[in-house]
Amino acid sequence: MMSPAATEIVVGILHPGEMGAAVGAALATRAVDVRWVPVGRSESTRRRAEQAGLRPVPTLQDLVEQSQVILSICPPAEAIRVATEVARLGFSGVYVDANAVAPSTAEQIGAAIHAVGASFVDASIIGPPPGAGRQTTVYVSGPGAPAVADLLAGSDQLVVRTLGTTSTTAASASASALKMCYAAWTKGTQALLLAIRSAASAYDVDDALVDEWNRSQPTLAARCEAAARSAPKAWRWSAEMHEIAITFASAGLPSGFSTSAAEIFDRLSGFKDDQPDLGAVLAALEPGSTAGS
Repeated sequence: MMSPAATEIVVGILHPGEMGAAVGAALATRAVDVRWVPVGRSESTRRRAEQAGLRPVPTLQDLVEQSQVILSICPPAEAIRVATEVARLGFSGVYVDANAVAPSTAEQIGAAIHAVGASFVDASIIGPPPGAGRQTTVYVSGPGAPAVADLLAGSDQLVVRTLGTTSTTAASASASALKMCYAAWTKGTQALLLAIRSAASAYDVDDALVDEWNRSQPTLAARCEAAARSAPKAWRWSAEMHEIAITFASAGLPSGFSTSAAEIFDRLSGFKDDQPDLGAVLAALEPGSTAGS
């Protein structure tokens, strides 16, 4: 039985980006041995992992052999590949997929993990990377969810909530389903606001639109500015919107909302390592623009 303070529990993190490193740090402060694989990772990733107190291991094979729990927090487009690679190396512990993927994608990942005799827990993360004064909510679902919740709980930076705990298809992927529905609003509306401003600029009514927003929709101008500040994450959010489209289609709903948002984020993908202002973001959305690329 996994215990939150059990030092014998080794948790492998794949891969410690901004969110993964922060979650790993929250675990490391509670005497959990958190490890990662630095091979092929950027200097910024190495720096984050070191600051988070994560222990490096030479190879993914080493991580698979040493870890009782593997926590996958990676770009949505890489989720299946990462899980398949872990399964291929013979992992026999508990694989927790905390990526922003559709329920059907989570089910594929679960099938790959179960095929090698390991356990699978679906998870999703809502909120900013945890840290001092910042809480992040982690949802877990499936039969192994309570034990994983015990492992993650106990930090003032992580709030853990358990959804379905049965082995039914709906319950085992309910954490991913919740994430998709939540992100459809938070990220989908950012794409919509930026698209609206770009269209208004194309028709030379942008100033008039903002003026009208200030009178009748006073929060929208500020929300549009905030959406522009999120442009460095667009490269990652595009794949997430495609996962949301799959989620909607599987529920018998139109998926065009999310595929359009994915295209908006595709056009902004060049801002990954930049911090553009709203004008630069709108310029990048213009047809044929090379801004942000």
